[in-house]
Amino acid sequence: MVYSKKAILWDLDGTVIDSTECHYKTWALTLEKHGYSLSREKFKAHYGKNTQTALPIYLGFDPDPNLAENIQQEKEDLFRKIMPEESQLVPGVVSWLAAADDAGFKQAIASSASMKNITSMLKAHILLGFFDLLVSGANLPAKPDPAVFLAAAEQLDQPPENCIVIEDSVAGVKAAKNAGITCVAVVTSHSKSQLKVADMVVDDFNIPFYKMLQDLGLDR
Repeated sequence: MVYSKKAILWDLDGTVIDSTECHYKTWALTLEKHGYSLSREKFKAHYGKNTQTALPIYLGFDPDPNLAENIQQEKEDLFRKIMPEESQLVPGVVSWLAAADDAGFKQAIASSASMKNITSMLKAHILLGFFDLLVSGANLPAKPDPAVFLAAAEQLDQPPENCIVIEDSVAGVKAAKNAGITCVAVVTSHSKSQLKVADMVVDDFNIPFYKMLQDLGLDR
């Protein structure tokens, strides 16, 4: 079968690995240590943005560079410490990764996370072998800016129209659409109604991978 798409760009947190609660816990504990609080509502509203962008939103002000660096470093260190035990694979994701690999798709991680977090998470869940490329958006404009997806497509030597983005966050879905990329959204951290701008919304990855391609009209 020859497919009209050639590459899949995967978000990581909440899409491949269910780490949403782990991120909230580490944000909340770190901010509390510094005398600030973070509601779940504010966290969820901005989930999917990189740490650098999210921090002033969660604080409600622009912190001085030293405070920002300390909070971000403490948060990320705590996340990597507890992540192996407090995160899990999104149901069915390995079947999609394997099917995409078998079908000849190039696969990349295109995540807002730091490269250190990306590699730590993939190693913890034994997933590194599925990916041709890892791209961190930690120092790129935050989603919904499409920068991280455009960078991944370029590095895979594919135009955006040849790619599929798989996402879970509202910001991520908007970033994919801003890049002109077909987007499949998985309902792990947001509701179907919040993700409706995606080209397809799935509850999890238990729907067969080839059925997804067929439903999107990409199997011809």
